Amino acid sequence: MSETCSIPALRILVVEDEPSIQRGLCDVLAFRGYRPVAVESGRRALEQLGAESFALVLLDVMLPELDGFSVCRELRARGSQIPVLMLTAKGGEDDVLRGFEAGADDYVSKPFSVRELVARVQALLKRAGKLNSERFRFGPFEVDPERGRGSSDETEIELSAKEVQILRLLAEEPGRIVGRRALLREVWGMVNVDAVETRTVDVHIAKLRRKLGRHGDALVQTVRGQGYRLCLSDR
Repeated sequence: MSETCSIPALRILVVEDEPSIQRGLCDVLAFRGYRPVAVESGRRALEQLGAESFALVLLDVMLPELDGFSVCRELRARGSQIPVLMLTAKGGEDDVLRGFEAGADDYVSKPFSVRELVARVQALLKRAGKLNSERFRFGPFEVDPERGRGSSDETEIELSAKEVQILRLLAEEPGRIVGRRALLREVWGMVNVDAVETRTVDVHIAKLRRKLGRHGDALVQTVRGQGYRLCLSDR
């Protein structure tokens, strides 16, 4: 009971066209203290996500009208950073990579255990700052994960969920080098990262530096061939 009570009543959109699986997912989430909302098609999911706010999407790959890959691509094209956990009967590497390329944050292959599903949901919500809304400092900035904002004496900047996650990871131990593979695992939730070739991390870091303004290059340092670190010697 203590585990259930510790979880905020976050809204999760369940996109699944099989009635029995949909009911089972909603029952599990409700029992764990979440507020599930269910839809049965990709098109309906996009409508719901455009009209209401959710903390996470459980997205089946095989859906009528629009498949899960298409839904995820459209969400990212809209600029949405909502965590997406894909549900698929296909566990092949090509399908996993296709899901990540579409913008998914993690996946589980059917059949899956309730324990695994809940663990992945909690991990994604934690990485998105939904279960950890405590403010933290990053150089001259105070980061407010709940508002998606970073503020200093000079300015206030808007931060995406992934940018907050990157900053939190770097700020946990200033000076420690955080590798690209670690960022892909911790922020994007990717598996088998050794086999993944992507410039996603570099693109996000470059965008983050621009947002940090004159502090960006000095605060977020690149360690060639190793990764990134937070340097607090900025003036």
